Amino acid sequence: MRALFIGGTGTISTAIVKQLAVMPSWEVWLLNRGNRANILPENVHQIIADINDEEAAAEKIKDLTFDVVCEFIGYHVEDVERDYRLFKNKTKQYIYISSASAYHKPAASYIISEGTTLANPYWQYSRDKIASENFLMQKYREEGFPVTIVRPSHTYDERHIPLGVHGKNGFWQVIKRMMDGKQVIIQGDGTSLWTLTFNTDFAVGYISLMGNRHAIGEAFQITGDETLTWNQIYKTIADALGVELKAYHVSSDYLAAAGEKYGYDFKGSLIGDKSVSVVFDNSKLKRLAPDMRTQVRFDQGVRITLDYVLSHPEECQKEDPEFDDWCDRVIAAVEASKNQI
Repeated sequence: MRALFIGGTGTISTAIVKQLAVMPSWEVWLLNRGNRANILPENVHQIIADINDEEAAAEKIKDLTFDVVCEFIGYHVEDVERDYRLFKNKTKQYIYISSASAYHKPAASYIISEGTTLANPYWQYSRDKIASENFLMQKYREEGFPVTIVRPSHTYDERHIPLGVHGKNGFWQVIKRMMDGKQVIIQGDGTSLWTLTFNTDFAVGYISLMGNRHAIGEAFQITGDETLTWNQIYKTIADALGVELKAYHVSSDYLAAAGEKYGYDFKGSLIGDKSVSVVFDNSKLKRLAPDMRTQVRFDQGVRITLDYVLSHPEECQKEDPEFDDWCDRVIAAVEASKNQI
């Protein structure tokens, strides 16, 4: 069987490509700009193209057909409209990566299933994913376009440490604050529930949907089974670093307001996502993916990640003095307000 990955070198897709490449029944193709070709297995076929240049991409794939097309970089409805035009007669299955942040915030129940309403008034990213899903499912209902929707939650790999509050340069400045003995900001009181999934675990569930006729016209959330509070997440990171966690709790509403003028979208990423407790019911996926389970617990995964991050300073340790200063300002402002009462 032949699979085409649009993208294919990101946090989630890399693990899928690497697992699929050693399976003799699959022939793996990637369509991207070739920026991270060095991480790919040798037997992967690469099409160097910018998918946003639709005419050029169409020329590159004109003689190819695929059993599965896997879209990992479709963020807007225009992206999936383009994919529909490119692949409607070239694939038996089109798998679209949406997002679990598309579920209603807050949902009526903290237990989330594929039947939970899609609605997120706080985050444009999520609304764009919902619009993309709606377009694709309309094409399935009206024309039989063979779509499968996949909704990941917080998936990480050896290059990314999952956090609730960080700056524009990613996670490193928070890790540095921990190592320097400084306070780190955790949204709310840190007791909301969250699910983290290592990318190799995610890949098992995803591959089980590829070429599976029972997945056509359906949506699936793919997450691990381990649920932690944010306090536990940060404490686990600190323990892996061998340092004391000096947590400083600040309400998500305060962080959203305080971060707005600095360009930090905490209204979307916190109020519209990470500050809300979610526990995922994965029974629908597991009917098609009986091997799907948490094999890499967070305490194990974060050590894998820290080993990589600490040994690859140029790649992973991007300092962010602006965010560091912002954290100090927020903490000082909250402390000052306490003294005014």
